[in-house]
Amino acid sequence: MLAAFTTATDADDPLSALEVGERPAPEVPEGWVRVRVKAAGLNHHDLWSLRGVGLPDERLPMILGCDAAGLDDDGNEVIVHAVISDPAWKGDETLDPRRSLLSEVHQGTLADEVVVPRRNLVPKPAGLSWEHAACLPTAWLTAYRMLFTQGQVVPGQTILVQGAGGGVATALISLAKAAGIRVFATSRSEEKQALAVELGAEAAFASGARLPERVDAVFETVGAATWSHSVKSLKPGGAIVICGATSGAAPKNAELNRIFFLQLRVLGSTMGTREELGRLANFLITTGVRPRVDSVLPLERAREGFAKMAAGELAGKVVFTR
Repeated sequence: MLAAFTTATDADDPLSALEVGERPAPEVPEGWVRVRVKAAGLNHHDLWSLRGVGLPDERLPMILGCDAAGLDDDGNEVIVHAVISDPAWKGDETLDPRRSLLSEVHQGTLADEVVVPRRNLVPKPAGLSWEHAACLPTAWLTAYRMLFTQGQVVPGQTILVQGAGGGVATALISLAKAAGIRVFATSRSEEKQALAVELGAEAAFASGARLPERVDAVFETVGAATWSHSVKSLKPGGAIVICGATSGAAPKNAELNRIFFLQLRVLGSTMGTREELGRLANFLITTGVRPRVDSVLPLERAREGFAKMAAGELAGKVVFTR
C-alpha cells in the first residue's frame, strides 16, 4: 500500500527523512480494526517525528500521521481517534501514563490503510466532508478540550489566544467564535493577525501588546516568549490553559507573585478523549464552523505538503486524500 513514512530520522534536515512509497498492508490484531483512509491531516507532530523527536530508531520504519477519516470493514464512515491508551485503562485516556499517539508506537495514518483499536473509532457525521473530518483528531480536538473541558469557557466571556498562526490557535479562534466567546489574539506577523480577525477574533495585536481589557482566560501554545504577557493579561481568578511551549518551557519570569496574589489558575491540556472528539464533530455540524484547509493533495504528493509546513507557508491544514 502507498504510505508516507520514515526509515531513518534526521534532526537537521527532516524532509530528507521523508519517504513516499510502498509499505506492507498492516495485520489486524484481535480487538483492532482496519480503516481504509479517505483523508488524512498533516500536523507539526509529523515534522517532529522526521526529526526523531519521540521516535527512536528501534521503532523504525514508521508510517507518519495522527489524523484520519475513512471507512471501516463494515463500510461505516469513521474518524480515527489518535490517542492509543492501554487496553486495561479506564476513564480519560489522555491521563493514561502509557498512552501514545499514532505514529509514535503504532503505524500512522498517512497510508491507504491504518489499524487501530476498535474503541478508537468515532462515527463521522454525514454532513462533514472527509477533508474536514481528517482535520479534527489532533489540533482541533486539542483546542476543543482546552476551551470547554479544561478552560470551561462559556459564551460571553473574553479570551486571549497567543501565537495566532498555529494550528491549535486558529482552531481555538474558530471554535470560540462559534460558541459566542469574544476573542483577542496575538502574533508577531501582521498577516497572521489579519487571519485571526478573518477567523473570528474581535481584534488581533502584536505579541506582547497591551490589551484593551483583561481577559477571563488565556490559551497558550507558545510558552516562554509569551508567558509573562499571558499572566499579566488575566483578570483576577482567571486561567491560563497551556498545551505546548514552542518557544521554550522556562520563562525568565514565571510571575509567581502575580499568580498567587490574583489567585490565577494554570491548567495543562493534552489532546482529548474519544467522547470529546465525538462532541467536537457534532459541534461542527450544529454551528456550521469548519476547519480552514490550506491545500488538499493526493498522498503521492505528500512531500509538497510537508515542505509547505516546514517553510511556514500554511494558512490552514494540509490534507492528503486517497
